[in-house]
Amino acid sequence: MALEEGIATLVKAFIAAGRPSIRSKTIDERRAGYIASAALAGDIEQRVEVKDITLEGISLRVVSPLNGEAHLPAVIYYHGGCFVSGGFETHDNQLRQLAFFSGCRIIAVRYRLAPEHVYPAAHDDAECAARFIAQHADTLGIDPTRITLAGDSAGGHLALVTALRLKASGGWQPSQLVLIYPMLDATAHFESYTRNGLDYVITREVLLTGYDTYLATCTRLHPEASPLWRDDFAGLPPVHIVTAEFDPLCDEGEALFARLTEQGVSCTCQRWLGVIHGFFQLGGISQSARDLMRDVTWRVANRK
Repeated sequence: MALEEGIATLVKAFIAAGRPSIRSKTIDERRAGYIASAALAGDIEQRVEVKDITLEGISLRVVSPLNGEAHLPAVIYYHGGCFVSGGFETHDNQLRQLAFFSGCRIIAVRYRLAPEHVYPAAHDDAECAARFIAQHADTLGIDPTRITLAGDSAGGHLALVTALRLKASGGWQPSQLVLIYPMLDATAHFESYTRNGLDYVITREVLLTGYDTYLATCTRLHPEASPLWRDDFAGLPPVHIVTAEFDPLCDEGEALFARLTEQGVSCTCQRWLGVIHGFFQLGGISQSARDLMRDVTWRVANRK
């Protein structure tokens, strides 16, 4: 399928600029560029309440519908950014829209980034935050039996590994996972890394330099670096996976669906056509991004 019109404009501009290499940017420039791209998310949703809090030393942003009930279903959300960038600023509008359209409380986690903090810093922060949020459910005004773990890109990776860690410990588990074009295979094994690796803004190089930076002391086949290849998925809660047609990660997201299904996990997967990696944050120019927002909010609101 052809690229959506708004996304095609982005891609054409990227190619016309000579496909600028992420390696030419400092880490601060890379982070600033990601923050600047948040303008493509569209008008900021104002019909919510936003609070930044610190729980057990971890920074959280709690976004709630106005006049919500005392104990709402919740989403623990891990932002993308290839483990080196991203945060509350890059995902502010998505968090607001998730809260408004779902009627759920959205709790975003600010985890440590590379190169300042390498593996397992982000993984440890993600797990600790999930545990602390569940333990403080009453204080946060959430229903601990209706918590979704969700994330995009690196955040989808962290949501999956966090659920695996929680399962291994035999403790609390979320009610479901929503993984939006997750980073799953640091070896870049699949053909979509070649098919979609050069032209579509978030390139093979962008993704792999993120792995290079965060996994500086860790082998690429470590089970928490490349969780796709694990054989211990059985026992996870239901999982929904979003993939994008022109994403270097498209094939591995769909491979995860196959592997989860083979190991007995209830799983669904949807490939969104005409879009690229990161399109969930492009609601200002992409109808698919707006449609995906409504789909995700329906899923988290209706999970029993």
